[in-house]
Amino acid sequence: MNLSTSSAPSSSSSSSSSTSSASWFSGIVRGRLNKSGSVKMVTSASAADADGGGCPVNRKNQFRGVMFKYGPKPIQVAFKTGDYKQQVIFIGGLTDGFLATEYLEPLAIALDKEKWSLVQFLLSSSYSGYGITSLKEDAMDLDQLISYLINKEDSEGVVLLGHSTGCQDIVNYMRTNAACSRAVRAAILQAPVSDREYRATLPETAAMIDLASKLIDEGRGAELMPREANPDSPISAYRYHSLCAYMGDDDMFSSDLSDDQLRQRLGHMSNTPCQVIFSMADEYVPDYVDKQALVDRLCRALGGAEKVEIEWGNHSLSNRVEEAAQAIMSFIKRGGPNGWDDPWS
Repeated sequence: MNLSTSSAPSSSSSSSSSTSSASWFSGIVRGRLNKSGSVKMVTSASAADADGGGCPVNRKNQFRGVMFKYGPKPIQVAFKTGDYKQQVIFIGGLTDGFLATEYLEPLAIALDKEKWSLVQFLLSSSYSGYGITSLKEDAMDLDQLISYLINKEDSEGVVLLGHSTGCQDIVNYMRTNAACSRAVRAAILQAPVSDREYRATLPETAAMIDLASKLIDEGRGAELMPREANPDSPISAYRYHSLCAYMGDDDMFSSDLSDDQLRQRLGHMSNTPCQVIFSMADEYVPDYVDKQALVDRLCRALGGAEKVEIEWGNHSLSNRVEEAAQAIMSFIKRGGPNGWDDPWS
């Protein structure tokens, strides 16, 4: 059973006790439905030891863990490495799904050593779905996932790790004060950049913003924009406006927002320990933006977030994989949760 062409999850990292030397690929994979409705991927007894015992990553792009449904929609599927009571939930950006960034591999291994699970999940907006959904829908999906972890996995708290537009998801979710948001002990924003400022560099954007605004004013915000507005995926007038227009719902990290506007959008995060990881060579940040000044302003608006600047790092940190994992683990080990308030009390 494959997550994608090059990724195949295997046995749970906490339950493997087999011994032998055969290749992981020689194992006969059997999916077992457990009491929580998840499917544990288990190999023949020969496989686990050959690939590192309980290590959550077998080899490049091959994770070992548990796949489960966290909600009723077909897309609401998650994959968890490790079987621990504390979880880091990775939230990808536009077009992302499983295995969205290369630093997830060393991160999963490092988390396992510290008795943490890594959870990757699909939202309604994953892959090409982002154009016809919203931050509000993402928040509902995330709340359902955390509820599952609380009720089915006895979670003792989660840390949210957002990449790119996943950072907007975290900020928006924490603003909702949803019941399960009390289980969020900390937040990590990796590449919190402005979709609006990047899209403004594209020649078609100005005219398309005008069209989206017109459709919204006419009560037609759910209608799809012309293909040239977003060639990669169908996109509604509402979501296009949210991503591209000044003070749209997704406009949280733009360098031209005033300090008051940034505080208005980010200030509620001051109640949550935060880390900001900013790539100083992010290809989605226009050249005119002073990155150092921007990340300083974002950290202040977030209530004093920890700042990590990755020199020469690109947007996904694929060229600074180990540095990304180390920064995340340093933050988690210093301020990780030691229990949490029952959100149902």
